[in-house]
Amino acid sequence: MEINLAFTSDLEDPFKGFTFVERASRITNTDGSLVSEIKGVIVPDFWSQVAVDIMAQKYFRKAGIPARLRKKVEDGVPEWLCPSEGDAETLVQLPMEERFKGETDSRQVFRRLAGCWTYWGWKNKCFATEQAARAYYNEMCFMLAGQYAAPNSPQWFNTGLNWAYGIEGPPQGHYFFNTETDHVEKSRSAYERPQPHACFILSVKDDLVNEGGIMDLWRQEARLFKYGSGSGTNFSNLRGEGEPLSGGGRSSGLMSFLKIGDRAAGAIKSGGTTRRAAKMVTLDIDHPDIEEFIDWKVKEERKVAALTAGSKICRRHLKEVLKACWDCQDEKIRFDLRQNKSLRKAVRESLLAGIPENYIHRVVQLGSQGVKDIEFEGYDTNWNSEAYATVSGQNSNNSVRLSNEFLRAVENGGDWNLINRTNGKIAKTMKAGHLWEKVNEAAWASADPGLQFDTTVNEWHTCPEGGRIRASNPCSEYMFLDDTACNLASINLIKFHEPETGVFDVDRFRHACRLWTLTLEISVMMAQFPNEVIARKSHEYRTLGLGYANLGALLMVSGIAYDSENARAICGAITALMTGACYAMSAEIARDLGPFPQFPKNREPMLRVLRNHQRAVNDADPGGYEGLSITPQGIKVVFCPSYLLNAAKREWADALILGEHYGYRNAQTTCIAPTGTIGLLMDCDTTGIEPD
Repeated sequence: MEINLAFTSDLEDPFKGFTFVERASRITNTDGSLVSEIKGVIVPDFWSQVAVDIMAQKYFRKAGIPARLRKKVEDGVPEWLCPSEGDAETLVQLPMEERFKGETDSRQVFRRLAGCWTYWGWKNKCFATEQAARAYYNEMCFMLAGQYAAPNSPQWFNTGLNWAYGIEGPPQGHYFFNTETDHVEKSRSAYERPQPHACFILSVKDDLVNEGGIMDLWRQEARLFKYGSGSGTNFSNLRGEGEPLSGGGRSSGLMSFLKIGDRAAGAIKSGGTTRRAAKMVTLDIDHPDIEEFIDWKVKEERKVAALTAGSKICRRHLKEVLKACWDCQDEKIRFDLRQNKSLRKAVRESLLAGIPENYIHRVVQLGSQGVKDIEFEGYDTNWNSEAYATVSGQNSNNSVRLSNEFLRAVENGGDWNLINRTNGKIAKTMKAGHLWEKVNEAAWASADPGLQFDTTVNEWHTCPEGGRIRASNPCSEYMFLDDTACNLASINLIKFHEPETGVFDVDRFRHACRLWTLTLEISVMMAQFPNEVIARKSHEYRTLGLGYANLGALLMVSGIAYDSENARAICGAITALMTGACYAMSAEIARDLGPFPQFPKNREPMLRVLRNHQRAVNDADPGGYEGLSITPQGIKVVFCPSYLLNAAKREWADALILGEHYGYRNAQTTCIAPTGTIGLLMDCDTTGIEPD
């Protein structure tokens, strides 16, 4: 492909026009104590302290970088693009403590990411010329430094460590698809092929210890969490509590295993940093254990409340009991409940407050042994506190999967059946409205479970020939087949707002969408995956997740209320412009490299879904959609700037014409993520699509 320049002016220094300065990053606890301090951090001068801290504390490689590097020349690869490795001859001349170091300059990070993408793109024939490769590299470096866009965290953690520095590391059980042999192969090292994907959907069988079963799932999740990724799984295959086991016993039920997985996730820091492991647990609304699942976090929240209140009550009363002992001046009756009136009163009040009797007597006994003060831990409701660490269900987002059939039963006051997984028989029948009320009360009390609308999701499924969509990643922006993965990136919308005119820069935004589509496609080419199945299916479907951040800020600076018809129309147009540009680019890549392998089998349903997208852009009549039971809200022309809507319409016209002719390289191209950490790295005022 040919790559045009839109952000940089030439093929020289991509950072021309930026001023880089030295800053310090200092992280402290809430009490002011120092957690970490990194001095001499080189960043663009306009970056906020928050962005500096994220780059320095989370995304800099802290160790293992050789102080002296040399190029590993490869045939057919331009020298500037060849990988680097430690120069053993010059390294030995340095003192031992100076031979390896960490990253300190943000340009090192920008270059290792953009360089790695360009290298793998070159190796896979993505660029028509060396000049096109250089243009792509410069444009990507510029967008990273200028906070125009950012990839998901695993890219910052892993991408380019081998290409830029020769870092390898022992293999961790990953697999990749080798296009030269047309087979899945086991990775030889941890970083030669990085793990750039953030979002995984893993399947689980109703099996305890075999491959693909319950315990194997925890192992796969650990591999993902270690490198900064997250996973989601639909657990509806697992039998419910009391269902028969092959050995003649009865199952302990789904919840016992979910608690194990929750503990395993809580023990791992994502990417080796303070970022928590990300995990989604999904259950179909007809599972026998659905009621217990819905109430899981509600009950755990009550435990936290009980721990918090109880610890404070216990501490206060037990200290008063001990004080009543020592306040008595008569040593003979000091510890005698019958004669020490103050002690008797303190004990009575403790019992009325619910303090366990054995604890009260224990304190009196300690006092009789000379102890004058006791320590009793107090807990609080901070999400990172020991109280929350004590209870289960705190390391996952939980969702229930709803069908239109269930929702109609709720509306009509009908019954709903819970179905055994082992024999398909009805385990329990209840009013659908009762179950719906439990979902609402639980979400009000604990913010979980979330809702996933199974029927609607599958009506917009581009690849139904591969199976149903059953689950999502932890934040639910990625929904696709089980045992697939998606790598994400987000574009900072405020960077495309022209303050003088208030116009959104359509051309540069479109250019950014096209380049980031190519970047995410290259990321599929170079990636390794946690098992053989995901490695193969990721090659076969090549799903991508380009999105945006800062919509709320864009609307605010434009003087448009977030909750308004104008905002909805502008949001729809920008989203349509992005998605249309990505699918058009995907079709152009397919023209040069071929469509994703499963496209021929899914050609008709995918084109049907994309035609429905185009209809929404054109605000089609509800009767004009294909295969939808619930039609979307189209973009209302009266509320949207014409230049923006017309640009979106053009992109979708091109995307469909190109796709019908060449197919698409990717089964999905876009999804709007919450952009938590990378949104802060780009100094966004608002995350994904949320308001301020």
